[in-house]
Amino acid sequence: MVSILSSYTVIPSKPTPHCTLLLSEYEQIKAFTHAILIYVYKPDPLNKNISKMVEIIRNSLRDVLVHYYPLAGRLRMIKGRRWEMECNAMGVQLLEAEAAGTLNDYGDFEPNDTIKHLIPKLDYTEPIDNLPLFMAQLTRFSCGGVCIGIATSTIVVDGISATHFINSWAKLAREGTLEKHDMPLLNKVVMSSDSKPQFEHREFKSLPLVLGHSDSMEESKKETTLTVVKLSKEMVESLKKKANQDNEGRAYSRYESISAHIWRCVVKARDGEDNQPTVVSIAAGARSRLNPPLPLTYFGNVTYPTLTPTCLSRDIVSKPLSYVAHKIREAIEVLTDEYLRSGFAFIRKENDVGWLRDTFLGNPNLSIWSWLSSMPIYGPDFGWGRPVYMGPGAVRGDGRAFILPGAGGDGSVLVAIRLQTGHVEAFKEFFHKDLNI
Repeated sequence: MVSILSSYTVIPSKPTPHCTLLLSEYEQIKAFTHAILIYVYKPDPLNKNISKMVEIIRNSLRDVLVHYYPLAGRLRMIKGRRWEMECNAMGVQLLEAEAAGTLNDYGDFEPNDTIKHLIPKLDYTEPIDNLPLFMAQLTRFSCGGVCIGIATSTIVVDGISATHFINSWAKLAREGTLEKHDMPLLNKVVMSSDSKPQFEHREFKSLPLVLGHSDSMEESKKETTLTVVKLSKEMVESLKKKANQDNEGRAYSRYESISAHIWRCVVKARDGEDNQPTVVSIAAGARSRLNPPLPLTYFGNVTYPTLTPTCLSRDIVSKPLSYVAHKIREAIEVLTDEYLRSGFAFIRKENDVGWLRDTFLGNPNLSIWSWLSSMPIYGPDFGWGRPVYMGPGAVRGDGRAFILPGAGGDGSVLVAIRLQTGHVEAFKEFFHKDLNI
């Protein structure tokens, strides 16, 4: 049982600019949802500030918002079509909570109903301009452990920006100061192009449907279940070896090999027709792919949707894993500076981009997100040590998967994936059985 003890509206500790920020074309196609993260900390017997924990968290949040002031603002929709950000210092929400149990009562903190009370509750029936862009819940357990559940607007920030903000917040809580390299680049770079789109942009076209269906309504209504599977370092290396057995070109990466394995196992578990078309959607980071590249400190959402070529289920299942990994690679390699800017032009020419925000990515397709980059996701130390676990607090929608590093830094990988309930057990069976070379 988790009890909410206090709720605070936290505003910047100093006056911040009141202004309107235009959002980039990247951000215009994001749905109004929040990314949910959870950080878990073991009891620290040396922590003498346990009684002042909420005060430290609250004050450091006020201070960090001075530098990241857009997060204290609100979003609004212009003429029902495009997003705009009002930097008005309305503040973020901080909740203080207490759990009756211990950390052990929550097992591996898998993103399911077990942990839903450890993350801020979001009410999307509220008007958009009332909802905070950032919410955090600090929960203390009877054993002395701590959990921080965080919700951040996916329109405003991507994983890199969210990690940068949270680590800066933690550094202020721990040390009281920030360095120059901790500061965000807040200039909103509006990606535009005066030319027409130069590429086909299949990422903005209709996705394959289950054969015999004219839309995705039936599939989107089916019950889904989340499962988490783990790959040891040795298993990851075996997958890479298997993916590269028939590869005569550049070696496939961890992400490409694991994603290919996931795709194959999902197709098998869904047990559709052999000629069923299927694709994988990938939210790829675009900072380093632009020319000139955007720095990691750029504050915003710089992910871009990309799709694999359409494949047939029988090919995903029967052909070598290198074939599947190559399809994953094709989705990523298309993202050149020219392709991205062509995508900006495509989005900009649309008077109403709402149809780009609500794409069903489930059966017969899937979406795979990677947290395997060099982002210091286990970095935030608020003064009681680094987290022993960090992961998504929620995974929504059939076919959505996250690949993230294990907490121990031992090279292991966790895969959190939500599938239709009738496909989960088969997926787990294939996932482990097909690891054998």
